[in-house]
Amino acid sequence: MTLYSYCLRFGSGAAPNPFWGVCTPAICKPGIRRSAIEGDWIVGLGSADSPIGNISHSAMYVMRVTRRPHTMEEYDRLCRESLPGKIPDWDNPDFRRRAGDCIYGYSSRSRRPTLRRSIHSESNRERGLSGMNVL
Repeated sequence: MTLYSYCLRFGSGAAPNPFWGVCTPAICKPGIRRSAIEGDWIVGLGSADSPIGNISHSAMYVMRVTRRPHTMEEYDRLCRESLPGKIPDWDNPDFRRRAGDCIYGYSSRSRRPTLRRSIHSESNRERGLSGMNVL
């Protein structure tokens, strides 16, 4: 078992995405997503520079990786079949739907995933996909 920790400077609800019954780190922290395995723990710590003030003394979330990591393509399939709320719907008035973390769509026609309208832009693509896994 490995314990990973990092500082959350800003919490949009997308990374990690705690909605729809499962907490999923699918974007950001590519090093953790590349390395973590089932049974590992991840702690998100508060930041001194948070928009709501100094919360560096707080744990924002603690999660245990309970399933083997999914590839980004597997996660896209899982979301389309079972977790549609994880697919961002930028125009939805429910902030949980806008914060979806299944931001890359895969199709059999293209080897390169499409970026769904989301909190990330094309400038985040290389770093985001370098994490390879969704926990």
